[in-house]
Amino acid sequence: MKLEQISIPVHNRVLADYWKGNADIHSFFTYPYEQESFVKRAKSVQKREYKRESLVQVIRTYMERFGVSEQTAKHLEELEAGALAIVGGQQAGVFTGPLYSVYKAVTVILLAHEQRQALGTPVVPVFWIAGEDHDLDEINHTFTIVNGSVKKRSYSKRSNKKTMASTTSIDHDALEQLIQTVFKDYGETSYTEALLKEVLEASRVSETFTDFFTGLMNRLFAKYGLLMIDAAYGPFRQFESEYFERLIEHSEEIARAVSIQEKALEKAGYGKPIEAAENNANLFFVKEGERFLLERKEEEFINVSAPVRLTKEELLQTARRSPEKLSNNVVTRPLMQEMTLPVLAFVGGPGELAYWATLKPAFGILDLEMPIFAPRLNVSIATRKIQPLLERHQLMFEDVLEGKAETKKEQFIADIQDKEALAQMEAMQESLFMQYEVLSAHLLQNDFKLEQILEKNKAFHHKQLAYLKEKIKEQTSQKHSTIIRQFDMINAEFLPNGALQERVYNPYQYLNQYGPTFVDELLKLPMVVGPQHFLVKY
Repeated sequence: MKLEQISIPVHNRVLADYWKGNADIHSFFTYPYEQESFVKRAKSVQKREYKRESLVQVIRTYMERFGVSEQTAKHLEELEAGALAIVGGQQAGVFTGPLYSVYKAVTVILLAHEQRQALGTPVVPVFWIAGEDHDLDEINHTFTIVNGSVKKRSYSKRSNKKTMASTTSIDHDALEQLIQTVFKDYGETSYTEALLKEVLEASRVSETFTDFFTGLMNRLFAKYGLLMIDAAYGPFRQFESEYFERLIEHSEEIARAVSIQEKALEKAGYGKPIEAAENNANLFFVKEGERFLLERKEEEFINVSAPVRLTKEELLQTARRSPEKLSNNVVTRPLMQEMTLPVLAFVGGPGELAYWATLKPAFGILDLEMPIFAPRLNVSIATRKIQPLLERHQLMFEDVLEGKAETKKEQFIADIQDKEALAQMEAMQESLFMQYEVLSAHLLQNDFKLEQILEKNKAFHHKQLAYLKEKIKEQTSQKHSTIIRQFDMINAEFLPNGALQERVYNPYQYLNQYGPTFVDELLKLPMVVGPQHFLVKY
């Protein structure tokens, strides 16, 4: 395995400017990303009090059903004794979701190790699973490559309700069918049998999407002691009770502050990532398993479609007695993390960076401090099959991202066409249409009323000639399909559906090719958080 650091254009302006020392975006964050910030933030967190014993008990209880490794147990002990935490998180996607879910976990682990060494104090990795999210269409599918084409493979059962990933029961037959289809797409290797068995076992002991996600993530990262907690886990909701009360008490102030900050962010040229409104309650209410976003109207918290209508005191009573009926949104989730966990830094992607830029005043309202934001690692995998194709067609990884592989493919197709046949087709069409003009003029001169029939007949011939042209091109391309497919494979590998590989494929595609040490080998590479994109060559 070889590692290259690549500089590629960052299309997300917030992220691009975050790595510039003097950009306006830094005024929206408390700390710049530098080692001095980690020193200052560590001292700040160490002054605060946390309910560590209760927190650790909740995390331990959650993880026990998935297996608590020796390193995980050590990290739990350290967390209870005063350790700092690097926190990242993601939705509970099938097969762990896109690769960036794994890259977030890798970033969390590497950064925790780095800061443990730099600060000389225990720092543990924590993964916050957003099991409370209810957009199941975002997490119920994955993508594979079949003959150079990107295929979407989905879990076949659908729900019409906005139920959370952590409370939506899995249809085991449908999930097993998805797993078998995906592995069939991957193809047989020496690792397939054992890997397929492992994934199927994880699915059979899972009751929900979140169970399946946690089981697979724990298999990948248990030896590194990655602590995991589901945001929708019942005991964790009980633990959060008093913090929900704080969010409700300050709901109006938080909404106003975020709205004002987002307008400032827009004025600075960074857009409106969350479309904040001053009547947002920034909390969901869970009713009969469904999740409904609340808004404030006069003295009440409401959702007309649920329907839900609660006074402030009734909502506070819900927080005290039934906190499992409450759930955070993008505004309150970071605040909840800060109140419950000793967060040294939060690891997130470009989208999270954008909405975190609206939250600094909200932290202040709760007498909290925004932690360091650490953008996750950006990684692409160049497989053994693709590397010789890049060399053969004189392409670099950066060229593919710039669309040059597609350009070369189009040029190749243009070069191999039977130009003589196409020229004859053009001449035939031109001659035929000139005859139509002559006939049309004659008919018009002799007062025939056949214009519509003539145009219809002309259109028919035009369609047939166009069809013949396409068939000539198609058969010519078929003669050279091997080379055309090579370009398709390059694009499908690095730029599937026009997006970076890490946003489309899941890690099992690479575990199937390279075996169970794939994640271990990634974690051995000298990758550090920064603006660079890492290209890993196998």
